[in-house]
Amino acid sequence: MLYKQIFENNKKWVAEKKSTDKEFFEHLAKGQTPDILYIGCSDSRVTAEEMTGVQPGQMFVHRNVANLVPNNDNNSASVIEYAIAYLKVKHVVVCGHYFCGGVKAAMQAEDMGILNPWLRNVRDVYRLHKSTLDAITDDDARYKKLVELNVEEQCINIIKMAVLQKQFLQYGYPTVHGWVFDVHSGELIDLKIDFSKKLEGIREIYDLGTTKKPL
Repeated sequence: MLYKQIFENNKKWVAEKKSTDKEFFEHLAKGQTPDILYIGCSDSRVTAEEMTGVQPGQMFVHRNVANLVPNNDNNSASVIEYAIAYLKVKHVVVCGHYFCGGVKAAMQAEDMGILNPWLRNVRDVYRLHKSTLDAITDDDARYKKLVELNVEEQCINIIKMAVLQKQFLQYGYPTVHGWVFDVHSGELIDLKIDFSKKLEGIREIYDLGTTKKPL
């Protein structure tokens, strides 16, 4: 049984780390200085550290169903505030993945109980891009496009936040990125979101009184 193996796996992992660096855990205990905040889906097939190859202490990770950053979610907001204002991350990544159960559920007319208000955020993305999505006749292609658009909208939600705007205008970072993980191929895809252009457009409406500087 997998559960019973976990602590044995942990012992092997500790031994492996100490075999290559006897002071690995002493260094780890001193603190963290990650360059990246990663916001991904809770899907058990998509593990941030494994697919990116980062080491402990290099990436601050937050995961939830469908990699959402709703404007009324104190959980994700607290993670972002801490990562940007206190850890001083240089990059914020929102990573979705194809064949996401949360996105698929949001595309169906089904009562999912407590999940309804959460998945409504994905349905709102569909509403914003309805003409684009409805023009796609293939169901799988439409599904993948919604995954990508959902990532982009969550990136926009982060760019709207005061902590992001103030930090970027003062220091020139962090930059927000949108990625998608293809479960079938294992490939990590950069959606190449034009961060500067998005920030400039957002500040026309969502400027929070920060001192404006040229981008």
